[in-house]
Amino acid sequence: MHLRRRIRIAAGCVFAFTAHAVHAQSYPAKPIRMIVPYSPGGGSDAVARLLGQRMTERFGQTVIIDNRAGAASMIGTELVARAAPDGHTLLLTDAPVTINPFVHAKVNYDVLRDFAPVSLAASSPLMLVVHPSVPAQTLQEFIALARAQPGKLSLGSGGNGATTHVVGEMFQQRAGIKLIHVPYKGTGPALADVVAGQIPATFTTTPGAVPFLKAGKLRALAVTTLKRTQGAPEVPTFDEVGIRDVEASNWYGVMAPAGLPKAILTTLNTEIVEAVRAPDLRERLVSLALEPITTTPEEFRTFIAAELKKWAAVVKSANIRAE
Repeated sequence: MHLRRRIRIAAGCVFAFTAHAVHAQSYPAKPIRMIVPYSPGGGSDAVARLLGQRMTERFGQTVIIDNRAGAASMIGTELVARAAPDGHTLLLTDAPVTINPFVHAKVNYDVLRDFAPVSLAASSPLMLVVHPSVPAQTLQEFIALARAQPGKLSLGSGGNGATTHVVGEMFQQRAGIKLIHVPYKGTGPALADVVAGQIPATFTTTPGAVPFLKAGKLRALAVTTLKRTQGAPEVPTFDEVGIRDVEASNWYGVMAPAGLPKAILTTLNTEIVEAVRAPDLRERLVSLALEPITTTPEEFRTFIAAELKKWAAVVKSANIRAE
């Protein structure tokens, strides 16, 4: 190899290394905006504010929580997809980002192409709950009741195409039963009607259900994760009671626009992982009935790809449409 070529190659390597280091050292250069694609007050908002506070302390730059609700979380999500990939605009995303592409006619982004996954942060199972008047103490008794009254028992959800709707369809497919779907405008109203005895059952979030379980206003039949949840350890999993492959979680994670420099991606992942692993923040998450969880960017991307594959199959089989 000629000396001049060697010098050019060496100089290129030094330049690449220097650029990588400069990205890491100068980030963040201004306040970070973390977009939450929902209104204030929900699980995504709570997780974002916990992470934002810790990141503000660590970075010395303010992390602004920007709630951009609308279109089943797609408005806020698209804003991040179109933002500059400099690490100053982030998305606190959740499970519906992997369901929306299959239930909505128009989604203006590709989850795997347009985003750089950073890390998962928290997760909790969905829970099948019934009103105490329902004559079923266990999941198997509920299934037997549904089989004895085909097409008569109703199941509420947070709306057509919502996570609770899709999980409900998954459950019916696995259990071999048919329930009447009753869509609401959000999981809150659906849960309220089960508590009031207006409908017999719904899938809901663990944090939303726990207060009513403790008050005796709901009965939980099963959770949708492979392990029991810390939020309600007395509730069995679907697997435990013999209904396989009803696995889903209401997860929360951080993503950035695609094209984010690797140095910044590494910095963000490190900060989020350290934040979630901090004892005080873990305690706060557990108090919200959430399970702290962290991943590498590669693990998060693999997880998202698996979620997309799973929900595509369920939605196609059940012919679910949000509109």
